Amino acid sequence: MAAEGLAGLLPAQTQLEYALLDADTSQEKENLVYQYLKRMDSRERDLTVPELGGDLQWLNTEGPISLHKDLCGKVVVLDFFTYCCINCLHLLPDLYALERQFSDKDGLVIVGVHSAKFPNEKVLDNIKSAILRYNIVHPVVNDADATLWHELEVSCWPTLVILGPRGNMLFSLVGEGHREKLFLFTSITLKFYKERGQIKDNKIGIKLYRDSLPPSPLLFPGKVTVDHSGDRLVIADTGHHRILVTRKNGQILHTIGGPNSGRRDGRFSEAAFNSPQGIAIKNDVIYVADTENHLIRKIDLELEMVTTVAGIGIQGVDKEGGAKGEEQPISSPWDVVFGNSISGTQEDDVLWIAMAGTHQIWALMLEDGKLPKGSDLKKGVCLRFAGSGNEENRNNAYPHKAGFAQPSGLSLASEEPWNCLFVVDSESSTVRTISLKDGAVKHLVGGERDPLNLFAFGDVDGAGINAKLQHPLGVTWDKKRKLLYVADSYNHKIKVVDPKMKNCATLAGTGEASNIVGSSFTQSTFNEPGGLCVEENGRLMYVADTNNHQIKVLDLETKILSMLPILNPEAGDVPDNLPMQREKMRSLPKLPKSAPNVQLPSLTVAPGQTIHFLLKLTLPPNSKLNEEAPSSWFITAEDNTWLLQGQRLSGEIKDVSYQTVIPFQLPGSCLSAEAILAIKVCLYYCSKGSSACMMKGISFNQPLEIASTNQGSLTQVELIHTF
Repeated sequence: MAAEGLAGLLPAQTQLEYALLDADTSQEKENLVYQYLKRMDSRERDLTVPELGGDLQWLNTEGPISLHKDLCGKVVVLDFFTYCCINCLHLLPDLYALERQFSDKDGLVIVGVHSAKFPNEKVLDNIKSAILRYNIVHPVVNDADATLWHELEVSCWPTLVILGPRGNMLFSLVGEGHREKLFLFTSITLKFYKERGQIKDNKIGIKLYRDSLPPSPLLFPGKVTVDHSGDRLVIADTGHHRILVTRKNGQILHTIGGPNSGRRDGRFSEAAFNSPQGIAIKNDVIYVADTENHLIRKIDLELEMVTTVAGIGIQGVDKEGGAKGEEQPISSPWDVVFGNSISGTQEDDVLWIAMAGTHQIWALMLEDGKLPKGSDLKKGVCLRFAGSGNEENRNNAYPHKAGFAQPSGLSLASEEPWNCLFVVDSESSTVRTISLKDGAVKHLVGGERDPLNLFAFGDVDGAGINAKLQHPLGVTWDKKRKLLYVADSYNHKIKVVDPKMKNCATLAGTGEASNIVGSSFTQSTFNEPGGLCVEENGRLMYVADTNNHQIKVLDLETKILSMLPILNPEAGDVPDNLPMQREKMRSLPKLPKSAPNVQLPSLTVAPGQTIHFLLKLTLPPNSKLNEEAPSSWFITAEDNTWLLQGQRLSGEIKDVSYQTVIPFQLPGSCLSAEAILAIKVCLYYCSKGSSACMMKGISFNQPLEIASTNQGSLTQVELIHTF
């Protein structure tokens, strides 16, 4: 047993580390490690890792793995990690590169030991999502009660422990940034034990969770923003490594990058990103926090070009900055927002950056200008604005002395009396403010007073320090209501904060991680929402519901929640496509003669307006949809086929337990002042107790009165029927 834990390695490994500092050549270093292994291997008693409990849950494997049976004859790298931790994420590229160099056939196996910081991270489904999100392809064990963590006396995330073929502990590496040592120690260990005939080349049963996933239009969308007009959304489709620009009905206008990760500037079709997060749009320019490339990218929608404006493509350790953007190394930027310098003549002349990797807030100067408590700066300069770089929850009147802990979301309130940046600081579970007059950093809600306590989390509505959040990732300012909305990610909720009273309350979500579109905000559910935004007029809020792979739409006036459908660019963008529409209509199913016709009240709409039809259907008791037959909805307009141009005319209904959102956008120019749309539904369902299956239909007829004046951006119509 490893009674001593990692402490037993310390004396010998510390000696080795000092010797390596004095070694000049790689040959010398290899010899030192080889001699170290000789000494460790000839010890009277191995420092052995205890067996992983048989009841632990495993991911990416065909079943549980025994350390001393299945991994006997392997060099094993144990990666103690927790998926919220930016330092743990920084280590993944090193492990990925190691896996590519040495496979299980060569004798190497990497095992992720997930030891949670937050309660939400102990849940297997949430770890599954993280494995997918970060493309982890080695076995992972859920050490939810931190059993192995305590046995080995691990003290921080990330920690790597390298084991020999008998489960004997040989090395430990604490923190990030040890790539060279990791490769040195691992390669020499493999060589040492191969020479002794102790390495086995058997394969380990890997079964990647990602291979069982159905395709979806979005994959772990991290952030969403809306342009000034409210007509266009920008979505960071993080898991697909791309940026989508859509209409507000979800129809895709531009796809930039994806589906594979990469690092390439150029035209939209050739550009590549790596897990992009924050986005900011002004007119036809979008700035992107290209997180895992450690870059800030600029998208020009007019020229259809992507360029790099900050970062060098590898993780930076500089905590001061000051170089020209494209020469300045940066680290895991997580969000971006436009702001104003204090001496500039142009609006939006600064791009504020939540630099999660160095626990700071940075600025990229888009024009010449000056920052609070700073000197004059030239256009293109990228530098630290607030945060010492220490991972802390420290507020201070001097921005450089304040401390943040993985800031992940930004929003700006430029108007008085606020004139500040709002920051969600994920690892301290707080919302903070940075004054844009003097740079002072202050607490708003969450966390606690001790700046070193990063474990003051929970799910409590209240004021100031009495309110508790759990790893919030997104924040947005509602100018109209003077309120702040927070994506309280690990509580699976949207919270609302009144910055004047410092009061924080639940706006939406039940706290359960699931995907229910309920009849009210507080009956609906989310799964680790990562970002959110409110349109300029304050009507609609869009939420990146990350682990549900969706964008949810919250109407802040009617309190109705719906899902944004992501619609591929249709042939409908081409004016002359009516023959194609007629062909589509011919293939639609015919409803049975018994199908009822429901007449809806007339609706006044305007050209270009979006309607969301919310389909809420109830089947008879003890019946279910027939999975073999395709239930569907479809739209017709007998005498007004011009209405159907460019529309999505049909869709599948897979589940009636939650509402289906049917989007419809009126053409910009309408050919008559009145029209009737028919929304038809064809359902195939069976009674659970017998083999009897039925086909049933219903038609909802929606008269439209088309006015020339604007009727508001989005109208929702409920289509309710019980069969």
